[in-house]
Amino acid sequence: MALYAFNRREDDNLPQAESELMFSIGKTYDLYHLLLLLVIDIADLANEKIDQALMKRMPSAEDLNPRRRFVDNPVIAQLRINKALNDYLASKKLSWTNNPHIPRVLYNKMIAWNVYDEYMRSETHTYQTDKKFIIRMVTELFVASEDLNSNLEEQSIYWNDDMEYITAMVEKTLKKFKTESGESASLMPLYKNEEDAEFVKILFRKVILHDKKSSELIDKNTTNWEVERIALMDILVMQMAITEVLEFPEIPVKVTLNEYIEIAKYYCTSKSSTFVNGILDNIVKEMREEGIFNKFGRGLVGEDYSE
Repeated sequence: MALYAFNRREDDNLPQAESELMFSIGKTYDLYHLLLLLVIDIADLANEKIDQALMKRMPSAEDLNPRRRFVDNPVIAQLRINKALNDYLASKKLSWTNNPHIPRVLYNKMIAWNVYDEYMRSETHTYQTDKKFIIRMVTELFVASEDLNSNLEEQSIYWNDDMEYITAMVEKTLKKFKTESGESASLMPLYKNEEDAEFVKILFRKVILHDKKSSELIDKNTTNWEVERIALMDILVMQMAITEVLEFPEIPVKVTLNEYIEIAKYYCTSKSSTFVNGILDNIVKEMREEGIFNKFGRGLVGEDYSE
Protein backbone atom coordinates (compact mmCIF):
# COMPACT_ATOMS: atom_id res chain seq x y z
CA MET A 1 0.00 0.00 0.00
CA ALA A 2 2.95 2.33 0.64
CA LEU A 3 4.24 1.60 -2.85
CA TYR A 4 0.78 2.26 -4.27
CA ALA A 5 0.69 5.61 -2.47
CA PHE A 6 4.17 6.47 -3.79
CA ASN A 7 3.07 5.74 -7.35
CA ARG A 8 0.16 8.14 -6.89
CA ARG A 9 2.36 10.96 -5.59
CA GLU A 10 3.03 13.97 -7.78
CA ASP A 11 6.64 14.06 -6.62
CA ASP A 12 9.32 11.38 -6.28
CA ASN A 13 10.10 12.10 -2.65
CA LEU A 14 11.51 8.72 -1.60
CA PRO A 15 12.56 9.77 1.95
CA GLN A 16 9.05 11.07 2.63
CA ALA A 17 7.47 7.88 1.26
CA GLU A 18 9.79 5.76 3.38
CA SER A 19 8.92 7.81 6.45
CA GLU A 20 5.22 7.22 5.80
CA LEU A 21 5.86 3.49 5.42
CA MET A 22 7.63 3.29 8.78
CA PHE A 23 4.87 5.35 10.39
CA SER A 24 2.23 2.96 9.08
CA ILE A 25 4.14 -0.02 10.51
CA GLY A 26 4.27 1.77 13.87
CA LYS A 27 0.50 2.31 13.73
CA THR A 28 0.01 -1.40 13.16
CA TYR A 29 2.00 -2.06 16.32
CA ASP A 30 -0.23 0.42 18.17
CA LEU A 31 -3.26 -1.62 17.15
CA TYR A 32 -1.65 -4.79 18.52
CA HIS A 33 -1.43 -3.18 21.96
CA LEU A 34 -4.90 -1.64 21.73
CA LEU A 35 -6.51 -5.02 21.13
CA LEU A 36 -4.75 -6.45 24.18
CA LEU A 37 -6.00 -3.45 26.16
CA LEU A 38 -9.52 -3.98 24.84
CA VAL A 39 -9.62 -7.40 26.51
CA ILE A 40 -8.79 -5.74 29.84
CA ASP A 41 -11.36 -2.96 29.34
CA ILE A 42 -14.13 -5.47 28.62
CA ALA A 43 -13.20 -7.38 31.79
CA ASP A 44 -13.30 -4.10 33.77
CA LEU A 45 -16.77 -3.41 32.41
CA ALA A 46 -17.90 -6.92 33.35
CA ASN A 47 -16.62 -6.35 36.88
CA GLU A 48 -18.50 -3.04 37.07
CA LYS A 49 -21.71 -4.83 36.08
CA ILE A 50 -21.21 -7.31 38.92
CA ASP A 51 -20.61 -4.48 41.43
CA GLN A 52 -23.69 -2.59 40.22
CA ALA A 53 -25.85 -5.70 40.60
CA LEU A 54 -24.68 -6.16 44.19
CA MET A 55 -25.73 -2.57 45.00
CA LYS A 56 -29.36 -3.13 44.02
CA ARG A 57 -31.91 -2.54 46.80
CA MET A 58 -33.21 -6.05 46.29
CA PRO A 59 -30.48 -8.09 44.57
CA SER A 60 -31.44 -11.48 43.16
CA ALA A 61 -29.76 -14.74 44.07
CA GLU A 62 -27.79 -14.47 40.82
CA ASP A 63 -26.74 -10.91 41.72
CA LEU A 64 -25.49 -12.10 45.10
CA ASN A 65 -23.65 -15.07 43.59
CA PRO A 66 -22.26 -13.78 40.30
CA ARG A 67 -20.26 -15.92 37.92
CA ARG A 68 -16.81 -14.38 38.12
CA ARG A 69 -14.85 -16.72 35.92
CA PHE A 70 -14.32 -14.15 33.15
CA VAL A 71 -13.43 -11.20 35.38
CA ASP A 72 -11.07 -13.43 37.40
CA ASN A 73 -9.48 -14.95 34.27
CA PRO A 74 -5.75 -15.34 35.10
CA VAL A 75 -4.66 -14.44 31.55
CA ILE A 76 -6.48 -11.10 31.81
CA ALA A 77 -4.85 -10.61 35.21
CA GLN A 78 -1.45 -11.12 33.58
CA LEU A 79 -2.27 -8.65 30.80
CA ARG A 80 -3.39 -6.12 33.38
CA ILE A 81 0.03 -6.08 35.10
CA ASN A 82 2.15 -6.75 32.01
CA LYS A 83 5.07 -4.32 32.14
CA ALA A 84 5.75 -4.20 28.39
CA LEU A 85 2.08 -3.57 27.60
CA ASN A 86 1.64 -0.86 30.23
CA ASP A 87 4.89 0.87 29.29
CA TYR A 88 3.95 0.97 25.61
CA LEU A 89 0.39 2.18 26.24
CA ALA A 90 1.71 4.94 28.51
CA SER A 91 4.46 6.02 26.10
CA LYS A 92 2.04 6.23 23.16
CA LYS A 93 -0.91 7.49 25.26
CA LEU A 94 -3.12 4.74 23.84
CA SER A 95 -6.52 3.97 25.34
CA TRP A 96 -10.20 3.42 24.54
CA THR A 97 -11.18 6.49 26.58
CA ASN A 98 -12.37 8.40 23.51
CA ASN A 99 -14.26 5.37 22.21
CA PRO A 100 -15.97 3.96 25.35
CA HIS A 101 -18.83 2.50 23.32
CA ILE A 102 -16.52 -0.13 21.79
CA PRO A 103 -15.85 -2.06 25.05
CA ARG A 104 -19.60 -1.79 25.84
CA VAL A 105 -20.67 -3.10 22.44
CA LEU A 106 -18.24 -6.00 22.61
CA TYR A 107 -19.21 -6.78 26.21
CA ASN A 108 -22.88 -7.05 25.15
CA LYS A 109 -21.96 -9.25 22.20
CA MET A 110 -19.79 -11.40 24.44
CA ILE A 111 -22.47 -12.13 27.06
CA ALA A 112 -24.85 -13.16 24.25
CA TRP A 113 -22.18 -15.39 22.68
CA ASN A 114 -22.70 -19.14 23.10
CA VAL A 115 -18.93 -19.65 23.47
CA TYR A 116 -18.97 -17.31 26.48
CA ASP A 117 -21.93 -19.13 28.01
CA GLU A 118 -20.22 -22.50 27.61
CA TYR A 119 -17.02 -21.10 29.10
CA MET A 120 -18.80 -19.63 32.12
CA ARG A 121 -20.79 -22.82 32.77
CA SER A 122 -17.95 -25.28 32.20
CA GLU A 123 -16.76 -27.25 35.21
CA THR A 124 -13.28 -27.51 33.70
CA HIS A 125 -11.28 -24.69 35.27
CA THR A 126 -7.70 -24.70 34.02
CA TYR A 127 -5.24 -22.04 32.88
CA GLN A 128 -5.32 -23.51 29.39
CA THR A 129 -9.13 -23.30 29.06
CA ASP A 130 -9.03 -19.72 30.39
CA LYS A 131 -6.37 -18.83 27.83
CA LYS A 132 -8.25 -20.57 25.02
CA PHE A 133 -11.34 -18.46 25.70
CA ILE A 134 -9.41 -15.17 25.54
CA ILE A 135 -7.81 -16.25 22.26
CA ARG A 136 -11.23 -17.10 20.79
CA MET A 137 -12.58 -13.80 22.07
CA VAL A 138 -9.96 -11.88 20.07
CA THR A 139 -9.81 -14.06 16.95
CA GLU A 140 -13.55 -14.66 16.62
CA LEU A 141 -15.59 -12.08 18.52
CA PHE A 142 -13.37 -9.09 17.75
CA VAL A 143 -12.83 -10.02 14.12
CA ALA A 144 -16.57 -10.48 13.50
CA SER A 145 -17.52 -7.13 15.08
CA GLU A 146 -18.55 -4.60 12.43
CA ASP A 147 -18.67 -1.92 15.12
CA LEU A 148 -15.05 -2.53 16.07
CA ASN A 149 -13.82 -2.71 12.49
CA SER A 150 -15.69 0.47 11.50
CA ASN A 151 -14.34 2.28 14.54
CA LEU A 152 -10.77 1.26 13.75
CA GLU A 153 -11.14 2.55 10.19
CA GLU A 154 -12.40 5.86 11.61
CA GLN A 155 -9.52 6.08 14.10
CA SER A 156 -6.78 5.46 11.53
CA ILE A 157 -6.54 5.01 7.77
CA TYR A 158 -3.70 2.58 8.48
CA TRP A 159 -5.98 0.08 10.23
CA ASN A 160 -8.45 -0.66 7.44
CA ASP A 161 -6.85 -4.01 6.57
CA ASP A 162 -4.74 -4.87 9.62
CA MET A 163 -7.26 -6.76 11.74
CA GLU A 164 -6.58 -10.29 10.48
CA TYR A 165 -2.82 -9.87 10.80
CA ILE A 166 -2.94 -8.26 14.25
CA THR A 167 -5.33 -10.82 15.74
CA ALA A 168 -2.91 -13.51 14.55
CA MET A 169 -0.13 -11.63 16.40
CA VAL A 170 -2.27 -11.50 19.54
CA GLU A 171 -3.01 -15.21 19.27
CA LYS A 172 0.70 -16.06 18.99
CA THR A 173 1.43 -13.83 21.97
CA LEU A 174 -1.21 -15.37 24.24
CA LYS A 175 -0.29 -18.92 23.30
CA LYS A 176 3.14 -18.29 24.83
CA PHE A 177 1.72 -17.08 28.15
CA LYS A 178 2.34 -19.39 31.11
CA THR A 179 0.97 -19.46 34.64
CA GLU A 180 4.32 -18.35 36.03
CA SER A 181 4.86 -15.50 33.52
CA GLY A 182 3.47 -12.77 35.78
CA GLU A 183 4.20 -9.21 34.69
CA SER A 184 7.09 -10.34 32.49
CA ALA A 185 5.15 -12.31 29.86
CA SER A 186 6.74 -11.38 26.54
CA LEU A 187 4.90 -9.47 23.85
CA MET A 188 5.85 -9.62 20.19
CA PRO A 189 8.48 -7.03 19.16
CA LEU A 190 7.85 -4.61 16.32
CA TYR A 191 10.60 -6.36 14.35
CA LYS A 192 12.08 -9.81 14.90
CA ASN A 193 15.59 -8.32 14.76
CA GLU A 194 17.61 -5.54 13.13
CA GLU A 195 17.90 -7.54 9.93
CA ASP A 196 14.12 -7.74 9.75
CA ALA A 197 13.82 -3.96 10.14
CA GLU A 198 16.43 -3.35 7.43
CA PHE A 199 14.67 -5.77 5.08
CA VAL A 200 11.57 -3.55 5.06
CA LYS A 201 13.54 -0.42 4.16
CA ILE A 202 15.79 -2.06 1.58
CA LEU A 203 12.94 -3.83 -0.23
CA PHE A 204 10.89 -0.63 -0.38
CA ARG A 205 13.79 1.43 -1.73
CA LYS A 206 14.95 -1.18 -4.24
CA VAL A 207 11.47 -1.69 -5.68
CA ILE A 208 11.25 2.03 -6.40
CA LEU A 209 14.82 2.42 -7.64
CA HIS A 210 14.58 -0.64 -9.92
CA ASP A 211 11.14 0.23 -11.25
CA LYS A 212 12.32 0.53 -14.87
CA LYS A 213 14.22 -2.78 -14.83
CA SER A 214 11.37 -4.80 -13.32
CA SER A 215 8.78 -3.11 -15.58
CA GLU A 216 10.80 -4.17 -18.63
CA LEU A 217 10.83 -7.79 -17.41
CA ILE A 218 7.08 -7.69 -16.82
CA ASP A 219 6.42 -6.10 -20.22
CA LYS A 220 8.57 -8.68 -21.96
CA ASN A 221 6.67 -11.56 -20.35
CA THR A 222 3.09 -10.33 -20.70
CA THR A 223 2.16 -11.46 -24.18
CA ASN A 224 -0.72 -9.48 -25.67
CA TRP A 225 -0.65 -7.12 -22.70
CA GLU A 226 0.91 -3.69 -22.28
CA VAL A 227 2.18 -2.79 -18.82
CA GLU A 228 -0.08 0.27 -18.85
CA ARG A 229 -3.15 -1.99 -19.14
CA ILE A 230 -2.25 -4.18 -16.15
CA ALA A 231 -3.71 -3.17 -12.77
CA LEU A 232 -1.22 -1.14 -10.73
CA MET A 233 -1.49 -3.45 -7.70
CA ASP A 234 -0.65 -6.46 -9.91
CA ILE A 235 2.41 -4.65 -11.22
CA LEU A 236 3.55 -3.64 -7.72
CA VAL A 237 3.22 -7.19 -6.42
CA MET A 238 5.30 -8.48 -9.33
CA GLN A 239 7.88 -5.71 -8.94
CA MET A 240 8.29 -6.59 -5.27
CA ALA A 241 8.71 -10.27 -6.07
CA ILE A 242 11.28 -9.57 -8.80
CA THR A 243 13.21 -7.23 -6.51
CA GLU A 244 13.24 -9.76 -3.68
CA VAL A 245 14.56 -12.47 -6.02
CA LEU A 246 17.32 -10.17 -7.29
CA GLU A 247 18.31 -8.33 -4.12
CA PHE A 248 17.96 -10.92 -1.35
CA PRO A 249 20.16 -13.90 -2.26
CA GLU A 250 19.48 -15.65 1.06
CA ILE A 251 15.72 -15.98 0.37
CA PRO A 252 14.71 -19.04 -1.72
CA VAL A 253 12.89 -18.20 -4.95
CA LYS A 254 10.03 -20.57 -4.05
CA VAL A 255 9.46 -18.74 -0.77
CA THR A 256 9.34 -15.39 -2.57
CA LEU A 257 6.87 -16.61 -5.20
CA ASN A 258 4.56 -18.24 -2.66
CA GLU A 259 4.50 -15.10 -0.51
CA TYR A 260 3.65 -12.73 -3.34
CA ILE A 261 1.01 -14.99 -4.84
CA GLU A 262 -0.69 -14.90 -1.42
CA ILE A 263 -0.33 -11.10 -1.32
CA ALA A 264 -1.93 -10.91 -4.78
CA LYS A 265 -4.93 -12.89 -3.48
CA TYR A 266 -5.38 -10.35 -0.68
CA TYR A 267 -4.71 -7.01 -2.40
CA CYS A 268 -5.53 -7.60 -6.06
CA THR A 269 -8.50 -8.92 -8.04
CA SER A 270 -9.89 -12.46 -7.76
CA LYS A 271 -8.04 -13.53 -10.92
CA SER A 272 -4.78 -11.76 -10.10
CA SER A 273 -3.04 -14.57 -8.23
CA THR A 274 -3.22 -16.88 -11.28
CA PHE A 275 -2.10 -14.09 -13.60
CA VAL A 276 0.74 -12.97 -11.30
CA ASN A 277 1.83 -16.58 -10.75
CA GLY A 278 2.11 -17.26 -14.49
CA ILE A 279 4.02 -14.07 -15.25
CA LEU A 280 6.44 -14.47 -12.34
CA ASP A 281 7.14 -18.08 -13.29
CA ASN A 282 8.13 -16.94 -16.79
CA ILE A 283 10.26 -14.07 -15.47
CA VAL A 284 12.12 -16.28 -12.97
CA LYS A 285 12.74 -18.90 -15.66
CA GLU A 286 14.22 -16.21 -17.93
CA MET A 287 16.38 -14.78 -15.12
CA ARG A 288 17.69 -18.28 -14.29
CA GLU A 289 18.60 -18.97 -17.92
CA GLU A 290 20.42 -15.65 -18.20
CA GLY A 291 22.10 -16.02 -14.79
CA ILE A 292 20.73 -12.68 -13.61
CA PHE A 293 20.53 -13.72 -9.95
CA ASN A 294 22.53 -15.92 -7.62
CA LYS A 295 21.49 -17.42 -4.32
CA PHE A 296 23.56 -18.50 -1.36
CA GLY A 297 22.99 -20.13 2.04
CA ARG A 298 19.33 -20.84 2.69
CA GLY A 299 18.51 -19.12 -0.61
CA LEU A 300 19.99 -22.11 -2.49
CA VAL A 301 16.96 -24.26 -1.56
CA GLY A 302 15.35 -25.30 -4.85
CA GLU A 303 18.20 -24.00 -7.01
CA ASP A 304 20.49 -26.13 -9.18
CA TYR A 305 24.03 -24.79 -9.50
CA SER A 306 25.59 -28.18 -10.33
CA GLU A 307 26.70 -27.23 -13.83
